[in-house]
Amino acid sequence: MSSAGLSEIYRGYIACLNRQDWANLADFVHDDISYNGNYIGLLGYREMLEGDFRAIPDLHFDIGLLVCEPPRVASRLRFDCTPKGMLFGLPVNGKRVQFSENVFYEFLQGRIHDVWSVIEKAAISAQLERR
Repeated sequence: MSSAGLSEIYRGYIACLNRQDWANLADFVHDDISYNGNYIGLLGYREMLEGDFRAIPDLHFDIGLLVCEPPRVASRLRFDCTPKGMLFGLPVNGKRVQFSENVFYEFLQGRIHDVWSVIEKAAISAQLERR
C-alpha cells in the first residue's frame, strides 16, 4: 500500500471516530488489535473509545501531523475539549483543556492492528494548576 493510500485510510478512520460510527469501526480496525502492547481486540477497542466519548462529550480528533511509512502511521492528534470528570487521573471536572496525543499505528491487511499512544498528561496538569 502506498503512503497516500494509507493516509486516506487513516483519515477515514479519524472521520469514523468523530462521527462515532461504531458500526463501521471494523472497516478500519483489525479484529486482533493491540493497544500499548496489550491485546484488547476490536470489541475492547470500541468500548475504550465509547468510554472516551462518554467522559468527554465534545471529543473531536484533529490531525495536527501525519506521517505515513507503510505499514505504519505516526500522528499527532490535537484535542480542545471539556471532560466531565477525571481525565487520565486528573480532576478536570468540566474545565476546558487542550492537549495532544502522539500515536503510532501499524496496519495489517489494510486495518489498524497495533496502536501505541502517548498523551501529554503534563500539558493538562499545567493548565489545571494555572486555574
